[in-house]
Amino acid sequence: MKKFQLLLTAVIAVALMAGCGGSGKEKAKTAEKAETITGAGATFPQPFYNKIFKNYSSEKGLLVTYGGIGSGGGIRSLKDEIVDFGASDAFLNDAKLAEMPGKVLHIPTCLGAVVAAYNLPEKPELKFTPELMEGIFMGKITNWNDAKIAAVNPGINLPDLAITVVYRSDGSGTTFIFSDYMSKVSADWKEKIGTGKALQWPVGIGAKGNPGVAGTISQTVGAIGYIGSEYAFAQDIPVASIQNLAGNFIKPSVESVSASAKGEMPADTRVSLTNTDAVDGYPISSFTWLIIYKEQNYKNRSLDQAVQTIKLIDWAISADAQKETTKVHYAPLPETAVAKAKAVLSTVTYNGKSLK
Repeated sequence: MKKFQLLLTAVIAVALMAGCGGSGKEKAKTAEKAETITGAGATFPQPFYNKIFKNYSSEKGLLVTYGGIGSGGGIRSLKDEIVDFGASDAFLNDAKLAEMPGKVLHIPTCLGAVVAAYNLPEKPELKFTPELMEGIFMGKITNWNDAKIAAVNPGINLPDLAITVVYRSDGSGTTFIFSDYMSKVSADWKEKIGTGKALQWPVGIGAKGNPGVAGTISQTVGAIGYIGSEYAFAQDIPVASIQNLAGNFIKPSVESVSASAKGEMPADTRVSLTNTDAVDGYPISSFTWLIIYKEQNYKNRSLDQAVQTIKLIDWAISADAQKETTKVHYAPLPETAVAKAKAVLSTVTYNGKSLK
């Protein structure tokens, strides 16, 4: 794992040098034109990012590279100042912000759902209550034909099959979203497991990234795990309807994820949507963010590198990019979130001077 992280750091550094130049002469570097914008982080929104960054590169002639290494990796890459932007599904809390070498800004880019995806014969459509979610993912319910699952799913032919829980082995914003939800609906979960990007799991097997978890579920009969909805849809993996705070069983969809975001968003955009009180809202929904430094002159980045980074992010929240969300099973930003994101971007500086 350590060797992989070192290799990844080297790859990202090389890519960034391609964009920033590698002459070693600081005055020359600050005047260089950007050729590559480099980012790394969350796999949860990666299908959306891959699509819009490809479109942007084609339209603008500026290469945008993105490494899906998990939210934890994205935060580390920004902390190490080897990327133009990081990406995370878990916003940095005040303690994490204090650990960064500079002031970090959060720019929401879309909304998505974390789903309970499973692999069972005949692909039954299941419903889960918060109590079932606790029982299954904490290892209290170990077989698919358990009476507690049957009681919530009458008429479903549940197999006599062991449950295999699959979880993220890497630092993950998807894990943060899922565990944030579980901590809100289960006192036992909150006490014994808690909320975070990496957890001590009481049961199950680990896999890396949303693609790894989705692949493990699709190859393992009896498996269940939590993944970004796009990965379940892409591999035709069944997903459960989850009972929300209002008592309604809600399937993840663009509409139900959008409904979860009806509440207020603070000025810094750091907000949790899990366990929404919206009657039609899917309860494991979240914004996902790009994270950048407010002061863009770090590691002797050029002014143009900073300008092009902000232009890219500003475009990512524009109507042109947001219209691509639903094509890959995400929900677009509400107008209020776009306004807050633009206000955050307006505070970015280079050598203390505004870039907007």
